[in-house]
Amino acid sequence: MSTTAELKWFKSSYSGSQGDSCVEIAHAPAAVHVRDSKDKEGPRFEVSLSAWGDFLGYVTD
Repeated sequence: MSTTAELKWFKSSYSGSQGDSCVEIAHAPAAVHVRDSKDKEGPRFEVSLSAWGDFLGYVTD
C-alpha cells in the first residue's frame, strides 16, 4: 500500500461544481485509492486495478 504522501489525488470530473459531492482518486502501481475530497484525512479505500476497470466498465454502460 502506498503512503498518503506518495499519492497524487485527482478530483472526479463528474463531481458537483458546488464542492458538495466530490470524489478523488489516486493511481498506484497495483491499486486505485478513493476518498471524499471534503475529508482528505478521513476514511479511504483502495481497489485492485482489475476491480477498478470492472467498475468503470459498469458505470459507463
